Amino acid sequence: MKKLLLSLVMTGFGLSAFCQTPADSVRVDSLPPAAKEVLPPLQRDTTYWKKSGQMGVNLNQGSFSDNWTGGGVNSIALGLVLNARADYLRDRINWTSEVQFQYGVVRNEGQQTRKNIDRLFADSKFGYRISRSWQLFASGNLLSQFAPGYRYENLTGGGERRVLISGFFAPAFVTESIGFEYKPTTYFNMQLGVATLRQTIVSDDAISVGEPKRYGVPAGRRVRTEAAFQVVTNFDRDIAKNVNFKARYLIFASYERMTSLDHRIDASLTAKVNSLFNVNLTTIVLYDKDQSRTVQYSQGLAIGLLYKF
Repeated sequence: MKKLLLSLVMTGFGLSAFCQTPADSVRVDSLPPAAKEVLPPLQRDTTYWKKSGQMGVNLNQGSFSDNWTGGGVNSIALGLVLNARADYLRDRINWTSEVQFQYGVVRNEGQQTRKNIDRLFADSKFGYRISRSWQLFASGNLLSQFAPGYRYENLTGGGERRVLISGFFAPAFVTESIGFEYKPTTYFNMQLGVATLRQTIVSDDAISVGEPKRYGVPAGRRVRTEAAFQVVTNFDRDIAKNVNFKARYLIFASYERMTSLDHRIDASLTAKVNSLFNVNLTTIVLYDKDQSRTVQYSQGLAIGLLYKF
């Protein structure tokens, strides 16, 4: 009798434990159809987004006494930066969107305030993976600036005058591209845009850059459209502890003039001092006959506050 009671008690505990098992741990495919209909849906992970961003401010200042024999000009510079990125990845589908805003001004004693950096960049790319390292992609991006830009010319009688050479959407480059992407690692990828359209926009008729004029947009028009083959390579990796190197190289080959290629390199080296402060070195190298007959370049070094979110 005792053995029978003990068996009943143990059986009851077993049934109770089975009844209290969470629904999401039960294999639905192993249950009869009637049971499947009454079970609540399984709780699966539906978070496929990865988001990141950076916001920073850089302040540089230099001053000299009147009797400073080494020479120098009193100056102050202020720079602002905002970067944001969102990645969606699920099965074979991925979607990446990125924005980069940079703006900085410098004031030298005896001169007007001038900007020393100005960048408005937005990019969005949709991809469908067809193998481990290759995918089909469709992308669109925008490159322009926020504020007017000037060329400063010294006058014979002293002083200087400024000539407007750029502004907001003057120029702006809007590019749509479809093609194949090779991505063997997480830090490197190469896009082959076999069907690419680029619109060059000059929204202000007062823009004058000498020769060539108006960034290739014909007089009397605001937009010029080109069909092209485009190659974009991206590299983004930590090359040492707290040191990141990021580079983007673009080749634009218009089908109308394949012998004249546009090249652009954007590179940055960022060293993290601590959780808030960093040192950033940036450079841009550009060759585009619609803008200048020779190679253009810019370089900047900034030390400042950077907040990640």
